[in-house]
Amino acid sequence: MKRIPVYFLGLTLLALGFGSAACAQDKLIARTPLATEAPSSGYRAEFLAEIAYYEQRYVQLAEAMPAEKYTWKPGEGVRSVGEVFTHIVAANYGLARALGTAPPAGLDMKGIQGLSTDKAKTVQTLKDSFAHFRGAILALGEGDADKAQKMFGRDTTLRGSFILITGHFGEHLGQSIAYARVNGIVPPWTEEQQQQQKQAQKPKP
Repeated sequence: MKRIPVYFLGLTLLALGFGSAACAQDKLIARTPLATEAPSSGYRAEFLAEIAYYEQRYVQLAEAMPAEKYTWKPGEGVRSVGEVFTHIVAANYGLARALGTAPPAGLDMKGIQGLSTDKAKTVQTLKDSFAHFRGAILALGEGDADKAQKMFGRDTTLRGSFILITGHFGEHLGQSIAYARVNGIVPPWTEEQQQQQKQAQKPKP
C-alpha cells in the first residue's frame, strides 16, 4: 500500500474541519458519552484491538517523557515531542468526525495544539481522544465493513479506512519512539521486556 506523505495527511486532516467554538484550554478535556457493547468478532473488533495497542503505547510514551522534553524537536519545521501527541489527539477527533461522530460539545479543536507544552493536559487529552475514537467505531454498523468511505483523500471502504488509519498511528508512534530514544528514554514496554529477560536469565537457587 502506498505511503501517505505526512504533509498531505496534515492538509487532509485540516480539510476535515477541525474548527470549533473557542473555549479555554482547561475546558478542552471532554468526556464522551458514546457507550455500547464492544463486539467480540468482526471488523470493528479487529480495529478496536489495534486502537488499544496504539493507545497503550502512545500513553505510556507520553507519561514516560519528562515534562521539560515536551518542547524538544530534532530541528526546525518538524513537530516537537508534545506536538506529535497533540497531533494524534486532533487526528482521533477529526477521524471520528469523518466516520460520522462529531467531537464532544464544547471541545476546542483549535486549542488542542496549544496543550503540547503541558504534559499533564496532553496525557489526559490523549486518553480522552482515544476513548472518543473507540466510541466512534462502536457506533458503526457491523454490516458496514464494505460501505464506501472517503479517507485521507482516497475512495475506499470502512475496512480500508481502518488500514489507512492504522498506518497513520504507526508512522507517528515510530516518530515518538525515535524522539524518546534520542532523549535517553527507553520505551516502557521495551524496558519491561528487558527486565523480564534479566529475571529469566538469573540462575535458579
